[in-house]
Amino acid sequence: MTVALALLAGAALVGWLAPRRLVRLADPVVALVAWLVSVVAVVATAAGAMFLLVVPDHGLGVVAAFHHCWNALQHGTTPAIEAVSGATGVALLTALLVRVAVVGRRTARQRAQEGRRHMDVLRVAARREAGPHPTLWLEHDRPLAFSLAGKPGVVVATDGLHRHLTPAQVEAVLTHERAHLDGRHHLLVTIGDVVAATLPFLPLFKRAAIAVREFVEMAADTAAVRAHGAETVRVALLRVAGHGAPGPALAMSRDAVETRLARLQQRQSTPSTMRRLLSCGLAGATAMVLPAAAAAGALTALMLVVCP
Repeated sequence: MTVALALLAGAALVGWLAPRRLVRLADPVVALVAWLVSVVAVVATAAGAMFLLVVPDHGLGVVAAFHHCWNALQHGTTPAIEAVSGATGVALLTALLVRVAVVGRRTARQRAQEGRRHMDVLRVAARREAGPHPTLWLEHDRPLAFSLAGKPGVVVATDGLHRHLTPAQVEAVLTHERAHLDGRHHLLVTIGDVVAATLPFLPLFKRAAIAVREFVEMAADTAAVRAHGAETVRVALLRVAGHGAPGPALAMSRDAVETRLARLQQRQSTPSTMRRLLSCGLAGATAMVLPAAAAAGALTALMLVVCP
């Protein structure tokens, strides 16, 4: 039981404290990877702790337990307590997974349906500009742009961009929206929303929806900065409208605008592709082992105190 409780404590500690550290990471892509992997790691560690709680000897004699079960079956008897405990643990884990799957499927289906409805209207009202991610232009004076996921995903923009922004700023806005489609940010936002809706137990889960939206906007900003410069992106962010995009869309000026403007004002250097890959790998590996490492640290400290 001690090992299982240590794992639960490690998972809870990471779930409670990790958000404070993750929001401070300079690269939003690294922060996004670390946050999502942390969610998986905390859930996996908690599931492992639950497994140890229902296994005989709490995981310290797993091999002996299997051997005992095999001998019992050979002699025509069933270890009822172990069977009931195992079934209870499996039922709890299955219920959690089913809840996540059901909510995730429902959310994805609703957003896909809403997106198709908007696309049906846009195909009639907009001018289509070809490309890997087609751009649909709407005749409207308000400077607005957003992206809609699909097959293929599209960028929707108004003619007001050309009237209120310079050509370089217009391209920065379009690059920002295309980065959402290239990075599959709509899917990541859906995952964050589902995590927040189904696992509202710790700050790591409850804040996932907001955090993922902020990180994907910062990541798209970084892509636009790499192509057009920080000042161009900053001014474009100030000039483009933040409201008017449909619910399933990602719009440049809708989430974490003040934070992003402050970040663009600092004009931080954009990392190279190799550096980003290495950073993402290191962040993901660290996030995956952190709950178990915290549990091991807590268990070691307890052993030093109790068993000098």
